[in-house]
Amino acid sequence: MFRGRREERRDERATFGRGGNAIRYQMRQRLVSIGDDYNIENDHGERAFKVDGKALRVRNTLIFEDPQGRELCKIQERMLRVKDTMEIEGPNGEQLAVVKKALITPIRDRWTVKIGNGPDMEIQGNIVDHEYQFEVGGHKIAEVSKKWFRVADTYGVEIEPGQNDVVILAATAALDMMAHPDR
Repeated sequence: MFRGRREERRDERATFGRGGNAIRYQMRQRLVSIGDDYNIENDHGERAFKVDGKALRVRNTLIFEDPQGRELCKIQERMLRVKDTMEIEGPNGEQLAVVKKALITPIRDRWTVKIGNGPDMEIQGNIVDHEYQFEVGGHKIAEVSKKWFRVADTYGVEIEPGQNDVVILAATAALDMMAHPDR
């Protein structure tokens, strides 16, 4: 029973992104320094997104922008201060997603991304060490890992084609903020 699922996950890890059209982004561990700006690069070394850490706000806020500086989404702590919860808003203030820590975490970190008009995502793995994956309905749609880069404090986010890259990258940044609140 468990052996089959373990082999299936091993096969998934071995083939994810190889030969397919998965997009890989490069992020830095200290991405979420409030007050700092940061560029997210694609696997060709081109700037794909800019993250602007707004320092003069009441609550922690990150603004995701396209390379031309247009706001794509905003990541903020929830005003009601629900522990381990961050909201991702669209450029017009509409709620795109809410990232929340699961209440029960027996072995590994588990988080959910509640999507406003789509299927919710489950995140599990080692959030602190940047080794985890996003799943929808048990199917892996993205993986976060340090193993693809030899540069210190750098990790990658590999996203399956057809997914909302902005929401997945924003959720990754939100997880980083919640897992490392002292930064």
